[in-house]
Amino acid sequence: MSTHAKRERLLLADLLETAGPDAPTLCEGWTARDLAAHVVVRERRPDAAGGMLVKQLASRLERVMAEFTAKPYEELIRLIRSGPPRFSPFALKQVDELSNIVEFYVHTEDVRRARPDWTPRELDRVFQDALWSRLERSARLMGRGAPTGLVLRRPDGQTAVAHRGTPVVTVTGEPSELVLFAYGRQSAAKVELDGDENAIAKLRESGQLGI
Repeated sequence: MSTHAKRERLLLADLLETAGPDAPTLCEGWTARDLAAHVVVRERRPDAAGGMLVKQLASRLERVMAEFTAKPYEELIRLIRSGPPRFSPFALKQVDELSNIVEFYVHTEDVRRARPDWTPRELDRVFQDALWSRLERSARLMGRGAPTGLVLRRPDGQTAVAHRGTPVVTVTGEPSELVLFAYGRQSAAKVELDGDENAIAKLRESGQLGI
């Protein structure tokens, strides 16, 4: 596992363990138990995980999720902490590097920011750059449902176009916060929105970001 992905994985496991199975998360309708089951299914049941993206597999995913959600919570935490099995594509360093940094960062914040007393973490520049690199690659996918033009901007001026159109809303923040915004956690992301007031309101109300 890559250094960043491993760190976020272990932090997520620790947070889930401390929070307990019934703790809320930023994933609408999911408790910590549901989130833990999702992480485990994604890595250990590729035959079902495809249902996250392919509608025809959704019913299979639902059945497998129910099966894993029913497992002892401590077992789910152990499976997250120990990492993917050797046969999983996520066990490959390159796949882990590409896929899991954002996955585990977002879900770590799903647990952290569901608490009323949360504060932003200070993340090192290397990690911020890694998050930005992945956001640049996926920005148009994440923003495809935006009701307005959408530009994501770092404080240093680097930008990524998430959706072409007018009027344009520019969202400024650290890459970590922009990732959360793009992945549908708009209410918890520490960002600034600039543009036409009606367009900003429309973007905030739409909820059409993320996958």
